[in-house]
Amino acid sequence: MIINVPNRRFPRPSLKQIVFGGLSGGIGVLGIIFAVALFIVETLIRPKRLTNFIEQYTFSPFELDLPAEEVAFAPLYGEHLVSGWYMSYPQATTTIIVCPGYRGRRSDVLGTCAQLWRAGHNVLSFEYYGHGSVVGKPITLGYREINDFMGAIEYAKKRAPQARLGVVGYSMGAAVAIMAVARSKEVEAIVADSAFATHKSAVAYAVRRTLHMPFIIFDWTTDFLLWLRAGYRFHQVEPLRDIGRIAPRPILIIHGLKDTVVDPKDASLLYEAAGDPKELWLLPNAEHCGAYFEDRAVYVNKMIEFFDLYLKKSRPPIDLQPRKAEDPAIGAEKKSGSSFSEAS
Repeated sequence: MIINVPNRRFPRPSLKQIVFGGLSGGIGVLGIIFAVALFIVETLIRPKRLTNFIEQYTFSPFELDLPAEEVAFAPLYGEHLVSGWYMSYPQATTTIIVCPGYRGRRSDVLGTCAQLWRAGHNVLSFEYYGHGSVVGKPITLGYREINDFMGAIEYAKKRAPQARLGVVGYSMGAAVAIMAVARSKEVEAIVADSAFATHKSAVAYAVRRTLHMPFIIFDWTTDFLLWLRAGYRFHQVEPLRDIGRIAPRPILIIHGLKDTVVDPKDASLLYEAAGDPKELWLLPNAEHCGAYFEDRAVYVNKMIEFFDLYLKKSRPPIDLQPRKAEDPAIGAEKKSGSSFSEAS
């Protein structure tokens, strides 16, 4: 039995249908891009919250038998106070400022602080406002935090006016330290562990690793929403642009090649942009801020030898005051009275 199937002709879509269909698809794609960009920004600046009571109980200087004093100091700009520990060493000629990274607490760097203090340094350890014990406050990735660091420099100099200053920073703390030291002649040596080269590179790396998509798709929208929600743009947080202004003061750049938070390539970019004296220490098997845990003794010895060489055994670098006066970026900040929170 043969069944004849009628030859059906499907109507061709009209130009109007094609246009509206294309518009609908385009709006859908734009909506997805906007939603992802908004999620990135909100995740970045979202106030920290304690997820459980255990987070309130951390190690303190007491457990390590450190003579730490609970301190609070004002940032360069802002109404809040920055929390820290100050550890004075008898007759010390140096002070080392130690700071953790994004959403990090001062207790996270106690191991480093203890070793530096036992090596004969005064130590000022602090946490960025809103990132540590203080919760519920909006944060940024280095834009406002530079004010806290500048306040730490001022506080350290008040406590020991004749002491030579060094810095150890981790992750965002290292990136902020680079930008701050480029703007202050007080710090004479810096150790930057796992610093990002630019705000944009840090966000782009996270997007590539989590969404497995190129960040260029969300670049402009994320930058625009960051300005709307937090008041700044990517280009205003760029340690890569500032690091060259640190010389002739020494910098030690440390990074793990298995870092899943900050692109290890950023370390090489920072090193190439820095002036002499500089040193790059890459660890093949270390994760983000993991160099210390790869070999604690080697890490501590390298850090202490670095500060011994440049703060205890050598003369201070040349006076940077004339050089600062000629720097157009710093001159513009002075003339306009603009806040250091704008790191551009």
